[in-house]
Amino acid sequence: MKRLIITTLAFCFCFAAIAQKPLIDKRQMPNAVHFLPPPPDTNSAAFQYDKAQYQWGMEQRKDSTRCAIAVSDAVWSVENICRIFSKPFGMKITPKATPAIYHMLEAGIITADQAGKLPKNHYMRTRPYVYYGDHTIVPEDEEELSHNGSYPSGHTIIGWSAALLLSELNPDSADAILARGYMYGQSRVIAGYHWQSDVDAGRLVSSAAIARLHADPNFRELMKAARKEYDNLTANKGPLNPTRQLTPAKNHQTTPDKKNKLEKAVINPHPAKTRKPLKL
Repeated sequence: MKRLIITTLAFCFCFAAIAQKPLIDKRQMPNAVHFLPPPPDTNSAAFQYDKAQYQWGMEQRKDSTRCAIAVSDAVWSVENICRIFSKPFGMKITPKATPAIYHMLEAGIITADQAGKLPKNHYMRTRPYVYYGDHTIVPEDEEELSHNGSYPSGHTIIGWSAALLLSELNPDSADAILARGYMYGQSRVIAGYHWQSDVDAGRLVSSAAIARLHADPNFRELMKAARKEYDNLTANKGPLNPTRQLTPAKNHQTTPDKKNKLEKAVINPHPAKTRKPLKL
């Protein structure tokens, strides 16, 4: 037991430098310019859906709880991602409490984020709040992000990547983890910073990035250490599953009671304490 903890800490120390920067350069990541269609033309039916979803996001802002979550989700930092996903994951993710899991997640999302750089710069799509001349619910980011491409959504890339990686570690909690990852992307529509098609593309880019990560030997070692740490922490507790009793009915419809339980399992109501946005 003691030897395992020492080995894990030593491993994480060795890989700390790697985790602070991308494991793979953006030019070696899958290029969405080549495998995804361009953003919808403004005369297309798909763009009409984008506009309808923008109005949906405006309606969601009237829900003070959901609006606050979208504001909190706008904070781009590894610490905020860990805070957001700790509840559905089933344990607090911090450098001190779960060093191997933390460093795997840090390396994973920072590297996955690289996959959005080339398509963003290629398309330089206008963001919805700029298109409409509206304000967002995070006004302090508006000036900076008005000069940054909207397609695909960078926040969605990191949020969905975190969800995929953590559900791989704890598959019993996958429903809650993935639900929170989906919500994280939708927060960008609610905030007014992204069209729905930006968010949808972000999830696809994320999936391609995670597949590429698993081909990297350094990342595989980080994931191996994270899995050992998770197994050690849950050895006497069984799998951590905040939605164990939320098996859907046979018709795949979720009842209001189960939906409320899922939301409680997924949402961390405590907002991020600091704002540190990046160009996403």
